[in-house]
Amino acid sequence: MTENNELLKNLDKLHTTELGVMRIKRNLSLDTDDVVEWCKFKISSGNAVITRNGKNWYVNVDGCIITVNAYSYTIITAHKEKR
Repeated sequence: MTENNELLKNLDKLHTTELGVMRIKRNLSLDTDDVVEWCKFKISSGNAVITRNGKNWYVNVDGCIITVNAYSYTIITAHKEKR
């Protein structure tokens, strides 16, 4: 559980690239302009399942998976969970 807290403690460091914003909006069909804030909200929600595998965090929440680099806190991508 302490590993999960590491991501939650550093939510203020979350960021992404311009291409990341476009990719996330396309993959999730989002209509928001602030993708980083949307991701922060989802990651901090009570039903988010946070796991770490190697250099990435994976946040499974509300039918989508958000991938975050564990060292730079860059949101790499997000996509709908395959059922």
